[in-house]
Amino acid sequence: MAPKRTNPAAPKGFLSTVYDEATSPENTTIVRSILVFGAGVAFLHSSLGEFLLPPM
Repeated sequence: MAPKRTNPAAPKGFLSTVYDEATSPENTTIVRSILVFGAGVAFLHSSLGEFLLPPM
């Protein structure tokens, strides 16, 4: 019986495609800006963001 052949060009899954695109050198500035924006939103949403308010 002949051995089965595997398809070397099997389609990638959604998560592996997203990971490959996020870690590619062409997209580093976009990924970095999204991370900085997310960190800023998380900071302003936390209780630490109240330190930025002027005293009343």
